[in-house]
Amino acid sequence: MDLAILLKAVILGIVEGLTEFLPISSTGHLILAGDLLDASDERWNVFNIVIQTGAMLAVVWEYRARFFRIDLQLYRNLIVAFIPAAVLGLLFSKIIKQYLFHAVPVALAFIVGGIVILLVERNPQKSVRVETAANMTWLDALKVGIAQCFALIPGTSRSGATIIGGMLFGLSRRAATEFSFFLAVPIMFAATGYQLVKYRALLTASDLGPFAVGFVVSFLAALIAVKGLIRYVAHHDFRAFAWYRIALGAALLWFSR
Repeated sequence: MDLAILLKAVILGIVEGLTEFLPISSTGHLILAGDLLDASDERWNVFNIVIQTGAMLAVVWEYRARFFRIDLQLYRNLIVAFIPAAVLGLLFSKIIKQYLFHAVPVALAFIVGGIVILLVERNPQKSVRVETAANMTWLDALKVGIAQCFALIPGTSRSGATIIGGMLFGLSRRAATEFSFFLAVPIMFAATGYQLVKYRALLTASDLGPFAVGFVVSFLAALIAVKGLIRYVAHHDFRAFAWYRIALGAALLWFSR
């Protein structure tokens, strides 16, 4: 087994796991890391999708008591929130990959997303309607699902779009964060299945090792990130992530000149 490929798998697994649930865009970071590691061809793109499932399973494990009991309201809300991005993703995925999976569009999305977070955080929530994810209605879920559509733009951040969108629609910071975690499960499961079927001809038995390593590393890193973010949002806002996005985006634009 090629040690260089395994090292790339480990690095990308760490990047995916640590960034998937933070409002800083895992896709944007994977695109940039892939460019730096010379791991950006179609096979590596499939790898990046597959290891997201490792991150997804970290959420399932952390919230296993909620996922594995019969909770029809949660399942209904996840289906409702899943539909908008799934439909738009199927319709526009080719265009998005062709024009937006590059350093400059990602950098601009980093900056714009950071500015949006700062604008939202300038006006602390005064009318929280939904304190916990368990109290969300199907309409709340639909609004978060529509917000998630902005994450089809690489660099925007799926978690950032759903958390900030949820807060704007009256969810508490914790409720929006937890529902963002839950919503990752159907989205990542569907994306992984679609990519594996679409690009199955590209994959060989030799890919099993790197994929497995990236999957496990992503799971462990995401477990750390999920636990850390839940503790963080109990006492902090998201301004630090906003400034990080803006600084990184500006640096990328500078080096892309």
